[in-house]
Amino acid sequence: MNKGELVDKVTEKTDVTKKQADAVLTAAIDAIIETVAEGEKVTLVGFGSFEPRQRKEREGRNPKTGETMVIPATTVPAFSAGKQFKEKVAATASE
Repeated sequence: MNKGELVDKVTEKTDVTKKQADAVLTAAIDAIIETVAEGEKVTLVGFGSFEPRQRKEREGRNPKTGETMVIPATTVPAFSAGKQFKEKVAATASE
């Protein structure tokens, strides 16, 4: 499912237009990105949590040359699914 399909699904389940659903979805995504980029965690109960995670500096290899290189430390976004989300996926997968 892409963003357009998600907007269609939101439109079906609510009493809003496609334009309104797209605006709200875009604003929500932007707010999550901005908050995580500022180093804070965003928790949507039942859905999951978005948070920044620190990756340590590590050794890697250049795939073309096989040469050893150092991959610098960085901060990456991470998502952890909530209990309700996990249970729904597990129940659907086992059917």
